[in-house]
Amino acid sequence: MRSSVTPTGLEKIPLGRINSAILAWFAEARRDLPWRESGISGWQILVSEIMLQQTPVARVVDPWTQWVQRWPVPSAMASESAGEVIRAWGKLGYPRRALRLHECAKTLAAQHDDLVPEDVEVLLGLPGIGDYTARAVACFAYGQTVPVVDTNVRRVIARAVHGREPGNPAKADLLDAEALTPRLADGTAAPDAPEFSAALMELGALVCTARTPKCDECPITEICGWNRLGRPTAAGGRRAPAKYEGTDRQARGKLLDVLRASSGPVERPALDIAWTRDRAQRDRALDSLLTDGLIEITEAGLFALAGEG
Repeated sequence: MRSSVTPTGLEKIPLGRINSAILAWFAEARRDLPWRESGISGWQILVSEIMLQQTPVARVVDPWTQWVQRWPVPSAMASESAGEVIRAWGKLGYPRRALRLHECAKTLAAQHDDLVPEDVEVLLGLPGIGDYTARAVACFAYGQTVPVVDTNVRRVIARAVHGREPGNPAKADLLDAEALTPRLADGTAAPDAPEFSAALMELGALVCTARTPKCDECPITEICGWNRLGRPTAAGGRRAPAKYEGTDRQARGKLLDVLRASSGPVERPALDIAWTRDRAQRDRALDSLLTDGLIEITEAGLFALAGEG
């Protein structure tokens, strides 16, 4: 039986049991998501990963389906204006992701023969692609054995291996994920290593959740260090969820809604009436949209989505 790196100090963690238990659970509990179907391209996986950042899965399924039908390859998106991509982004939130994806599509079309690269380092050279996204695409689109760590994976590892709530992201998270990777007797990664990465992420999303973990449904509850220690809370307790109502982010969304619904540039009064509760906040939100490149001012002094002025 293979044992772990340093867990809680109470005992060694049986990695073989963790691997087999989580994979068996995943075979039964995995969600039927469209980007997990066979024949999905690296580009379509990339679109799903960008959309899933900071957005629940349930809100992503329909937009993703529409996007990959409308823009099945990067060049199809690259031929559109940035404003049209932002308009199609709709209510997914954090619309700078749409802008970055459009920039990435242009680079893929121009420099990579309309294909998403398989190599993590090459992926990291694309506009808007960070470490997590590069690793996720390499793993889930191309079956590469690279550790993939999001907030769900970080939480499972922190609890099960270290017996605590997760702290801030750190390089140690990747080392822990790599140590948990299923391996053959000679130490090389097992063929189901990419499947295990998806399973670990799914476990954090569905069972080992941040606020209401379902420990009675967890396949490794008897092994989990956090459960054995009585599920200790993080130092200082859990942070309250960030509010949305009345924030600059909500104001930005209201202003973008006006431009997304318009077939062309609009005058300033059309934006002013979209957010009347705080003029200074409205001006601040408008300036930030301009700074982020999501909107622009035309020569006539009107406001438009990027590339539509």
